[in-house]
Amino acid sequence: MRETVKLISMEGFEFVIDREAAMVSHTIRSMLTSPGGFSESKEGVVTFPDISTPILEKICQYFYWSLQYSRGKETEFYIEPELTLELMMAANYLHT
Repeated sequence: MRETVKLISMEGFEFVIDREAAMVSHTIRSMLTSPGGFSESKEGVVTFPDISTPILEKICQYFYWSLQYSRGKETEFYIEPELTLELMMAANYLHT
């Protein structure tokens, strides 16, 4: 099993993150663990044609923050006001 996952934004920017961090998202978890032989589960690459690079970057940061929070490290997660709406829509899609 791969230790990392590649997430690709609408602009083609690639984020390589720990698989454990990516699994914070229920949607990504389903894509990576589906038994149907989907390319995401085989290759460990998920493309998001509707999520911009700055939003996907913030989502990746959130995945790592969420892992730390679940382990008892309580820190603040800052969201820039100009990203709020787009980030909320992406988070809704990703079930995070």
